[in-house]
Amino acid sequence: MAFAIPGVASFLLSIGTLALIYALLAIGLNVHYGYTGLLNFGHVAFFAAGAFTSAILTVPPPGPNAGYALGFGLPMPLSLPVSLLAAAVVGGVLATLVGLTSVRLGSHYLAVATFALAGIFEDVLVNEEWLTRGTFGLNSVPKPGRAVLGADLWQVSYFVFALLLTGLVYLVVERLIDAPFGRLLKGIREEEQAAGMLGKNTDWVKLKSFAIGGMIAGLAGGVYAHYIGSVVAVTFVSLVTFLVWVALLMGGAGSNRGAIVGAFLLIAFREGTRLSAVNDFVVSVLPFEASATLVPSLRFVIIGLLLVLVVRYRPAGLLGNPDELVLSEGGER
Repeated sequence: MAFAIPGVASFLLSIGTLALIYALLAIGLNVHYGYTGLLNFGHVAFFAAGAFTSAILTVPPPGPNAGYALGFGLPMPLSLPVSLLAAAVVGGVLATLVGLTSVRLGSHYLAVATFALAGIFEDVLVNEEWLTRGTFGLNSVPKPGRAVLGADLWQVSYFVFALLLTGLVYLVVERLIDAPFGRLLKGIREEEQAAGMLGKNTDWVKLKSFAIGGMIAGLAGGVYAHYIGSVVAVTFVSLVTFLVWVALLMGGAGSNRGAIVGAFLLIAFREGTRLSAVNDFVVSVLPFEASATLVPSLRFVIIGLLLVLVVRYRPAGLLGNPDELVLSEGGER
């Protein structure tokens, strides 16, 4: 008898899996900003690098009409660990290369530089059609084990896999932050000059932080590629970075639990408003006549409003520690 799950459960599983992917992205960004104080507005580049790495390693070798020139066709699901490890490594390498040119910059200049580099990387993905198929993307990324398990059981299994992987990354980062290296990151975030006066090479430490966060984002890209089954360059836009920022700020910068909670809240709201039943209900209770397309069109307006409310009434985020929130360059709290 085939394993089947109700449509609502399937929808909730898809929301949960996407939320776990965004939770990985938020944890990576938290290493950059929450613990080290690095304003990274190019996080999506590391995410994209990981996704395309996993795709290139596992898509079938190019045929006469493939449209791409490189595909290694690693067998799934046995090669899934290799694919995800490679995605993390490439994300970390790209973050290191970006960091080499930008971690010495001040906070605002770093934000501009990373934002610009992410835009450049997006253009590279679109223009290098021989590798990425440009705007068409790589659409034959294997979903490991789906043919054997079936669609419904595979969806459950992949959610559990993403949950365990996110839990593992959470534990590793928590252990890292509790170690002397994590305390050094916080010291740089609070007062970089003081850390330098103690003999610490702050640029080198920030570069390590950048690489670690990039590896986590690359890993998230690999998980995303094998879940969606397709990677398209035009989906990795700057909006992804800003959504991850929203998740982190809502949940609480400097808190990995907050990063995860913020990701779940963001994805639950963003995807939940796609349901026609939700749209119809909202329209029915509005005091004025409105079409069913009103809620989706206002989605990001409402997300922005939620962020403003959190920043206004919970500046440290829902689970953030107010004692670790630096409000000014001078260190005043």
